[in-house]
Amino acid sequence: MGSIGEYLIVGGVAAAVTLVLTPLTRILAFRIGAVAEPGERMVHAEPTPTLGGLAMLGGVGAGLLTAWTLGSFDAVFRSFSDIAGVVLAALIIFAVGVADDVRDVSAPAKVAGIVLAGVVLALAGVSLLWFRVPFAGFVQLSVDLSVVFTVLWLLVMSNAINLIDGLDGLAGGIVAIAAGSFFLYSVELGEQGVLFDSNPGALLAAITAAVCIGFLPFNVHPARTFMGDGGALLLGLMLAASTVSVGGRVDQAVSGQVFFFFAPLVIPLLLLGVPLADLLLAVIRRASRRGVGIAQADKEHLHHRLMRLGHGHRRTVLILWLWTGLLCGVVLYSTLSGSGDAVLPFAGGAFALVLFTVFHPGVGSQSSPAPEAGQSTLR
Repeated sequence: MGSIGEYLIVGGVAAAVTLVLTPLTRILAFRIGAVAEPGERMVHAEPTPTLGGLAMLGGVGAGLLTAWTLGSFDAVFRSFSDIAGVVLAALIIFAVGVADDVRDVSAPAKVAGIVLAGVVLALAGVSLLWFRVPFAGFVQLSVDLSVVFTVLWLLVMSNAINLIDGLDGLAGGIVAIAAGSFFLYSVELGEQGVLFDSNPGALLAAITAAVCIGFLPFNVHPARTFMGDGGALLLGLMLAASTVSVGGRVDQAVSGQVFFFFAPLVIPLLLLGVPLADLLLAVIRRASRRGVGIAQADKEHLHHRLMRLGHGHRRTVLILWLWTGLLCGVVLYSTLSGSGDAVLPFAGGAFALVLFTVFHPGVGSQSSPAPEAGQSTLR
């Protein structure tokens, strides 16, 4: 595995390429009609391009190419099928998302595209091989179950990011925080000898965080461009590939002092707690409605509710970023210290965030209009 400095080089290139390509994708988006028009359910007031995911895709490619040329990641690229599978799956899922950005694609068709990308990942070797039930031991998955669970994992990750992409900078910031934290977690596992040098999880996480950082200057409120479904689904795939590579290939307990380290796959569920909670609530909410399909969009997501409380656009995004940072802090502190004795400080932080959310100055003022629901396959 590369050094931190080499990871920074890879991430720096990925971020820089994304930053440079994003203005070019704006021009292309207007030419091909990948533009989100203002509307009653939209938060933006002007036509906004939705092809930012193409810049992210370029950043991912540049990051992988840089890692390959450095030589320090030879072990990762020696297993060529892993990286080739990630690249091919990324192209497939990005194409599905862009097709929906330019011309609405039905939910079943989008699900089919995501499933295809998941199958490609699994057949390339980026798949869940081990599943640990906390306190009950490891279960080695059969080939068929490995493919099924890998596809399901990708469906969850991609939809979670897609659904949370409802405000300027929200999804990009959350993914940057979560992917950066997962990178540090993966590096720590590597230093403990838990991961093989050929594991691509840390590299994929570093590149994912970097492309988000490169994209955010154009996406924070007021956004000059959106990542679109192409970008959101791409980020979901990168997170799925990274977390599967680490959590699904570890067949030993990690840092047993803390209960959730008995199951490495639980870590991503904590890091991405905000979008995954939003996804779970959306499924429950929509499934309980009679006569309305689960794919029907609504305006009851976490960010919609925060804005109805009286929070503005930027403050809503900040609150959800802070919740993500808090959850990531729990994971990183426990990983790096090998101790779980920081419950009270993090509980105090959570309590402070609740107070800020509910009793912030300005509650009771006129709420901002709720934005368009996330462009997910559940829509």
